[in-house]
Amino acid sequence: MTDASIISKIWNLANVLRDDGVGYGDYLEQITYLLFLKMADELNKPPYNKGLVFPKLKDVEGNEVAGAEIANWETLSSKRGAELESFYSQLLRTLSTEKGTLGQIFTKSQNKIQDPAKLLKVINLIDKEDWSMMGADIKGKIYEGLLEKNAEDTKSGAGQYFTPRALIKTMVACIQPKPLKTIVDPACGTGGFFLAAYDWIVANNKLDREEKEFLKNKTFYGNEIVANTRRMCLMNMYLHNIGEIDGKSFINPNDALISDDGERYDYVLANPPFGKKSSMTFTNEQGEIVKEDLSYNRQDFWETTSNKQLNFLQHIKTQLKINGEAAVVLPDNVLFEGGAGEEVRKQLMKTTELHTILRLPTGIFYAQGVKANVLFFNNKPASKDPWTKDIWFYDYRTNVHHTPKKSPMRQEHLKEFIELYNGKNINKRKETWSEDNEEGRWRKYSYDEIIARDKTSLDIFWIKDKSLTDLDNLPDPDILAHEIIENIESGLSSFKEIMETLSLKD
Repeated sequence: MTDASIISKIWNLANVLRDDGVGYGDYLEQITYLLFLKMADELNKPPYNKGLVFPKLKDVEGNEVAGAEIANWETLSSKRGAELESFYSQLLRTLSTEKGTLGQIFTKSQNKIQDPAKLLKVINLIDKEDWSMMGADIKGKIYEGLLEKNAEDTKSGAGQYFTPRALIKTMVACIQPKPLKTIVDPACGTGGFFLAAYDWIVANNKLDREEKEFLKNKTFYGNEIVANTRRMCLMNMYLHNIGEIDGKSFINPNDALISDDGERYDYVLANPPFGKKSSMTFTNEQGEIVKEDLSYNRQDFWETTSNKQLNFLQHIKTQLKINGEAAVVLPDNVLFEGGAGEEVRKQLMKTTELHTILRLPTGIFYAQGVKANVLFFNNKPASKDPWTKDIWFYDYRTNVHHTPKKSPMRQEHLKEFIELYNGKNINKRKETWSEDNEEGRWRKYSYDEIIARDKTSLDIFWIKDKSLTDLDNLPDPDILAHEIIENIESGLSSFKEIMETLSLKD
């Protein structure tokens, strides 16, 4: 069976189940559980003989039941009808209490396929293939395809965990990670940055045995607090040959912002979650549901704030080794917000070399209303003088039009940026903007020019918006409509935050 036909079969089954009320997210969960079990079964047989141990079914208190069947693929695939549904539910509950990657994969797992006949169809489809013999690129392609389908299902909200792969690959191509270096993503979602970095390192280096082992088991670290997203990340990485099926999980389920764990990394690649405020919801003594701003009081932070992105930016600075490098997707408010935002920008320019900002267009994320940028900076040792000398801006927003489905952003759209970024030597760059070429998208501003701006704002544009002057060259109506929706969504999001702030003050 060809790669394309396997992918086609799995997607078709997703559509059948969707008609039955099982969304892509739920389907993807079940595929994850079943694929993991099937591959573990394969690894326990020749030529691998890995000796992975699975428990017997456990009771509700987490104790193995004497004489019970083993919670593994062999037992599951032999069941039929109501017995299959019952055993599958018990198996999921049992494995969720295990330690390591196994327990992480099955955390809070539930059976969402209530029709035993449909469940058996999925099991049989997976059972026909020898997944362990299949190349990581094929397995990865199948799973990444499902993740993207899930992200397109905007009602589920899964899009917020899915960063466009073209953007991720561009960021990695600029950073150019090296072998035997550590990479962290404090909000890793489904693991897109890890996979792109893995592919880059393999494609651009002749790795020796030590480097291959380090890449597989010691390179990648992250946090993901949403159990379902975390399991997808672990599975995605394993299918791409990162980590061991019975190894320690390197994706931490805790909120990365709560504290500094003391670990330092060579690279941070991240797209922290959208939504400006960190908050917690609780019921007060009067029985009313109350939402309260959540601020992280950390000694290593320059500013105490409830702005989630500013907190992630400060946390990422802490995570970097001296001379470590970061590429982080952040919304526009981080570039212009006053108060804590201004102080964070000043400190970032002082303590790191903030050298590049990529202004991103609207319409590239599945979550609408997002206006974002990529900040590239290198950590530096303590110094009296600011490390940032010049900040290079690439404006890929003005007069650029994309939509996630009809006109998605592809990596070739950012080819010019990658070349101008000049990852091999960022000190040798040439502007494309000049007084004779005001349409040039690549322009630098000095530290003194930035500091002189109101609130030290980094929200800078210089190219004229043609849609305001050239009515004959407007984009297609569907792109225009999408951009109008994006702007309305963005405005509504800002209004909601203002209303929440006002209600908290009451």
